[in-house]
Amino acid sequence: MDEELTRQERDVLALERRGWAGPGAKERAIREELGMAPVRYYQLLNALLDAPRALAHDPVTVNRLRRIRAARRAER
Repeated sequence: MDEELTRQERDVLALERRGWAGPGAKERAIREELGMAPVRYYQLLNALLDAPRALAHDPVTVNRLRRIRAARRAER
């Protein structure tokens, strides 16, 4: 059972699947819907991208975010 995501982890991935209308909308949703600070959200998301169980749960979203992260790291 330790291979399953927590409710919070599933919610983070679900939030990442959505499109965002403008700047600030995503951060507002993070605070209002998940009840956490954006900094904590992004820490959790980054850890999730390295978790095989997250990849198993939502491969499309996780792979897309991994590509974006790799591209940003390559720019540095």
